[in-house]
Amino acid sequence: MQHRSFSQSIAPANQSTRNDWATLKTLLPYLWEWKWRVVFAMACLVMAKMANVGIPMVLKEIVDSLTISAQSANALLVLPVALLVGYGLLRLSTTAFTELREFFFARVTQRAVRNIALKVFRHLHALSLRFHLNRQTGGVTRDIERGTRGISTLISYTLFSILPTLVEISLVLAYLSLQYDVWFSVITITALSIYIVFTVVVTEWRTHFRRTMNDLDSKANVRAIDSLLNYETVKYFGNEEYEARRYDEGLQRFERAAVQSQNSLSLLNTGQSLIIATAVTLILWRATLGVIAGTMTLGDLVLVNAFMIQLYIPLNFLGVIYRELKQSLADIERMFALLDENREVADSPTAAALQVDRAELQFQHVDFSYEAKRQILFDVDFHVAAGTTTAVVGHSGSGKSTLARLLFRFYDVDRGGILIDGQDIREVTQSSLRQAIGIVPQDTVLFNDTIAYNIAYGKPGAEQAEIEAAARAAYIHDFILSLPDGYQTMVGERGLKLSGGEKQRVAIARTLLKNPKILVFDEATSALDSQAEQAIQKQLKDIARNRTTLVIAHRLSTIADAQQILVMSQGRIVERGTHAELLAARGMYADMWERQQARGSEEHQAPTTPILAAARP
Repeated sequence: MQHRSFSQSIAPANQSTRNDWATLKTLLPYLWEWKWRVVFAMACLVMAKMANVGIPMVLKEIVDSLTISAQSANALLVLPVALLVGYGLLRLSTTAFTELREFFFARVTQRAVRNIALKVFRHLHALSLRFHLNRQTGGVTRDIERGTRGISTLISYTLFSILPTLVEISLVLAYLSLQYDVWFSVITITALSIYIVFTVVVTEWRTHFRRTMNDLDSKANVRAIDSLLNYETVKYFGNEEYEARRYDEGLQRFERAAVQSQNSLSLLNTGQSLIIATAVTLILWRATLGVIAGTMTLGDLVLVNAFMIQLYIPLNFLGVIYRELKQSLADIERMFALLDENREVADSPTAAALQVDRAELQFQHVDFSYEAKRQILFDVDFHVAAGTTTAVVGHSGSGKSTLARLLFRFYDVDRGGILIDGQDIREVTQSSLRQAIGIVPQDTVLFNDTIAYNIAYGKPGAEQAEIEAAARAAYIHDFILSLPDGYQTMVGERGLKLSGGEKQRVAIARTLLKNPKILVFDEATSALDSQAEQAIQKQLKDIARNRTTLVIAHRLSTIADAQQILVMSQGRIVERGTHAELLAARGMYADMWERQQARGSEEHQAPTTPILAAARP
């Protein structure tokens, strides 16, 4: 078998149709929800920067006053108390306004992150089953994690670093232009322009390294999670080293991309430092010439130097911020791309709540395909009278379980329709539809929580007495009480701490607690032994007595008393009738019945010794 290489499975990093502006446009409404807090935060930001720019100006006055005093005839130094107090107040004001800005904006950031994460989470649950069958859980959760973190980074750096720096640069340039030689402004503006162009060009060049790292990180994470979720299978085949090599294959590629990213970062940092150092040197050179020529005082030299120091630190950090912003935008872009996923199955604008009275079910000439080239169901047409049980049987792949997926509207039919009490399920809300139906699936997957939580999932907020009543009805109450932690026993990831039969009993209890009017049993007793199956079957019949029930079954003995049995083959209904009628017809159902009866007799009669003997070398 040929395996596709790891690198071939990685989607191009730039295949998303989103760009940075589209991402920001999507984000802004979440921030503007708290517009007054944003306005107050921006006002505090401006006040903090005005105080920060005022500090070197007061420092200049202090130095000049001391210089003049020292040069006087009496050489008497006068302590400039008012200027010192002003200097301290400006320092305090800078910190105070900065903290006020943080105070006003903290809720804006966190609420935006919360709302977006919740919207993505809800959208993922609204997507069709087709998306979730194709998705890779580890990669999706990593995209959401990085995306929400990226929002915090983007907001924090943009509003608390870039904008304050731009305000401060504007104030400094304005002061230099009005008070000093034009060369100070020319040098500063030229250095800023070169710095920004250099940073943008190099960062754009190295952004694809980050995106590649994201892709490789997600792929490696998916492989790790998939391998750990299938821990038992890995152990069965002794493939620990094989899994480690596959995981390391992704890590090696991530390592190479990370090294390339770091090397390009070093180049960027070196270039930025060179530009800043050159600009500061030229500024101080012009200031020194001014002092020597007598056109500037020592206070002016101190002022210009202080300005450059104040600009140097945030300006140097501005390059780091820009890189982080680009990385954050790339992360947010991937998360917002999830919101762009087509829901495929959505409520119509005129959808109303399903009104269930008799719970009569009807499939009308249904055609369905998972893929255009492979049709699954062909003209499936049947009626389930209210309060009756209809069983669907057939070989694997005949389309039985697809009926349940269509009934829950995980997919929409290609042709025909599905009706409940005469209402097309495409014309009602999905929430009301699924509230009316309960299912015990063939493959029961539980949440990594307690047994009580998993049973109560059928009716969130249920009382303990209701949970225990449902457990008794599913014949699992005594087993739960025998456990050390009882109903608070953790079931493990996907319920792996319970046996297959125990998991299905929990699933049955969960469905009973939901108390739906329509029941679907998708081979609900397939994981139970014969004795347990007989006990459950009797209870299921009692439960189904006053409900409309669709039973998808493999063991024909479990559905012999159904009011209607449908036999499916290759997506078509080939026989229908009662158990007795189908046996009398001597068709496919009768053949399946005879084979299962013969197999059951062999299992009861066959001794274990020959099997053990055959297993010996």
